[in-house]
Parts: sequence; C-alpha cells; structure tokens
Amino acid sequence: MPITSKTFIRSTAVLLLVGLLSLLGIVGANVWLVERSQGYFDEVIEGRIARRVIVDLRTQLQDMETGQRGYIITLDEAYLEPFEEARPLVDAQLARLGEILAPYPEAAAPFAQLKTDVTFKIDEMNRTIAEARSGNRDAAVALINTNEGKEAMDRSRAFVDGFIEAIDARLTEGVANQRSTIEALRWVSIGGGLIILVVVSGAIWAVISYTAELAKARREVQEANTGLEQRVRERTSDLGKANEEIQRFAYIVTHDLRAPLVNIMGFTSELETSIGSLRTYMEAKPADTDPYFAEAKEAATEELPEAISFIRAATRKMDGLINAILKISREGRRQLKPEQVDIRELAENSSAALHHQVAEGEGKIDVDIRVGKIMTDRLSLEQVLGNLLDNAIKYQEPERPLKVTIRARHVPGNRVEIEVEDNGRGIADTDHERVFELFRRSGKQTQPGEGIGLAHVRTMVRSLGGDVTLRSTLGQGTTFIINLPRDLRSHLGTSGNE
Repeated sequence: MPITSKTFIRSTAVLLLVGLLSLLGIVGANVWLVERSQGYFDEVIEGRIARRVIVDLRTQLQDMETGQRGYIITLDEAYLEPFEEARPLVDAQLARLGEILAPYPEAAAPFAQLKTDVTFKIDEMNRTIAEARSGNRDAAVALINTNEGKEAMDRSRAFVDGFIEAIDARLTEGVANQRSTIEALRWVSIGGGLIILVVVSGAIWAVISYTAELAKARREVQEANTGLEQRVRERTSDLGKANEEIQRFAYIVTHDLRAPLVNIMGFTSELETSIGSLRTYMEAKPADTDPYFAEAKEAATEELPEAISFIRAATRKMDGLINAILKISREGRRQLKPEQVDIRELAENSSAALHHQVAEGEGKIDVDIRVGKIMTDRLSLEQVLGNLLDNAIKYQEPERPLKVTIRARHVPGNRVEIEVEDNGRGIADTDHERVFELFRRSGKQTQPGEGIGLAHVRTMVRSLGGDVTLRSTLGQGTTFIINLPRDLRSHLGTSGNE
C-alpha cells in the first residue's frame, strides 16, 4: 500500500515516540541497576574491610598470647617482641572495628563484651609477664591456671569466628546480588538494543518507502508537465487575446456611450437656456385668472430647473464613469517596459511629491526599504504607490496626525513585498475585498470620487505579475500589501540581461 505524507508523519512520530520511551527506559533501568550494583559492591568492600580488621585483631591477640607463654616458659625477652609489637595494634583494630559496627545497633552489646574480654586478657598477660620478670614464675603460672584469661580469650575467639562467618555469608550474598544485577543489566541492554534496532529499522523502512513514493510522484509530475509549458503559453496567449478584446470592447463601448452623452449634455444646455427664458417670462407676467397659469409658472420656475439640475448631475456622473473606464482600458493596453527600479528611491520620490499635503496636518511618511533594485515597470509602480498614498491622505482620521509607513522586504519565491500602512479611518471587515471592485467604495462617503482608485491599483499590480491585498481595523488604520516578482520579465515570458 502506498505510504502517504500523513501516514509517514504518523508512523515516524510513533517510531520516534517508541524509540524515545525505549531509550528512556533503558537509561533509567541501567542507572537503577548500576546504582544497585554499586550498592552491592560497596557492601562487599565494607565486608572485606571488616573481615580483614577482625582477622588482624585475632592474629594480634594470638601473637600476644604466644609471646606471653614463650617468655613465661623460657624467660627469654626475645619472646616478648611479638607481644610488644601487637599491643598498640590491638587498640587500633578495636577502634577501627568500633567504627565499622557503629551503624549496626544490634552489634553494640557483643562488641562491648569483646572489648571487655580483650582488655581483661591483655591485663592478665601483663600481670603474668610482670610476675615472671620479678622471678615469681609460679605466681604467673597460677594466674594462667585460673582459666579466666582463657575463658576471655575463648569468648573473643567465638566473637571473631561468628563475625567472620557472618561477614563471609554477607560477602557471598553480595557477590550473588552483584552477579544477578549484572545479568539483569545485560538483558536490559540486549532487550533495549533490540527494541531500538526495530525502531530504527522501521524508521528506515518508512523513509525508504516515502522516498520511493516521492520519487514516483515526481516522475508522474514530470510526465504530466512534459507539455505543460506549451499549454500554458497557448492559454496565456489566448487569455491575452481575450483581455485585449475586452479592453477593445470597453474602449469602443465607452466611445459609443460618450456620443449620445455629449448630445444629451448639449441638448440639456439648450433646454436650460430655453427654460431660463421661459422662467423670466413667467416671473415677469402678472398673475392670470387662468387656472393653468399657476401650474405652468411653477413648472417653469421650479420643477423644470430642478429636473435640469438632476440631469446635469447624472450626466456629469456618467461622464466621470466613462472616463474611469477609458483610463483603465488605456492602462491595460499600455506596453510594460521592464527596467531596473530602486524601490527606495521610488518610495522617497512619491513621498516627497505629497510632503506638503501631509505636513499641513502635522503628519509624516516613513520609508523602511530592505530590498535593492528590482526589474519592473517604473510608471505602473509609481502610479500604484501614488494611488495608495493619495488614499491614505484622502481617508485620514481627522482626530490624529496622519502617519504613513512604506516598507519593502524579500519574501520566498524570488518575490518582494511592499506594504503601505496608514493610521487612517480603516476599512470594515466586510469591505476588505469589495473596495477593489470597480465603482465600489467603503464607509461614509465624505470625499468625492468614482470608486476606481483601488480597482485601478489591482489592475496595474496584476499586470506586473503580482497581487494586492489589505488588512485593516476600522478606526485604527489600513495596510495594503503588494506582492511582486523580482523580475517582471519572468511574468511576461521575456528574457535578457539585467
């Protein structure tokens, strides 16, 4: 089944989510298992240290006891060397053992008994050595034969043996725990690796499948576009011819309309002159008893002049509309001339031309141009900017100084975007598209006009290969956005060097 863009995105997202969760799980499990293994390792190290300390203590006690017995039997001071060497070490080992057993309250009593027994045994050995040195060997033997020192030593050995046995059991358990933790860590790593491998394989499959679909679609598009350029040129030519016919038709129609309009305006002037004479005659003639005289006088002095004024207003309005259509028709027939145009220079010149009108109301026009030169028709772009600036001045908000900003920047597609922003009275949302229609105007009409300015702007901008839109908030201002190609020749289908 072909993989669509939506399927590709979903499958990739799912695979990434699974991979992320797997990775987080692996990392979390590894951290936990490593911490656990470290705990078991620390326990093993502590056990080994404790075992070494207790074994050293037992060895030192045995060395002291051996030295004591050898001296009593032989009275040779050489036998006391192990005794003297081990004596200070026993106290150090007891202190170290106390530190090791401090975290275990249950070991406090047995350890106290061990210290008592060791102290008693050392004291007994010191007394026997002292008696032997004074020449009283029998007294020393008698002290040994009381077996109190032996019992203390036996209890110490029992403590040491039990302690060593407990430590060995703990070491065995710690090593087993370490081994099981390492085994678990191994399986977690293997399982996590397999999951990540599956996720990566799925992602690779999705990418390959989607790439294949894109390549297939690209080939189909290329095949479909094989003759597209020719068809586009043909249709563009047809549209151009149709547009020329429409413009020619508009030109002919307006000329044909102007002829009867001129006649109407001429006859209206003659009629107005005749009615003037009639009104003068009727006003000068004294009142007559004829019942129709009053009606005739009212018609000659009031009704007919008012009707003539209405006819004149209508003919002037129609003449303005015909001129507007002719203007748009002539503009459509004008041959565009692509040339290098500096938008900054164009905007500054257009602003300078209206500086006096803007400055009268303490307004200003700012220019913020961030593009260089473009290839377009200078006259058309001048007229577009001029119309938009005229509109901004015409429909400014009387309660605040006018502020207009002209901006230009690059946009994707090798195009530029020109904005003309004002703080005027704004345009209602419902009229954002309507104002570009011919003879249509927005809002309260306090200024004269035929409603062709923005329609003319859109016509010129579209002839330049672009479009014009707006965004506006009623009462706050309006921004007109003009989007144009950087090179008009690409729109006209011509070529050449800039």
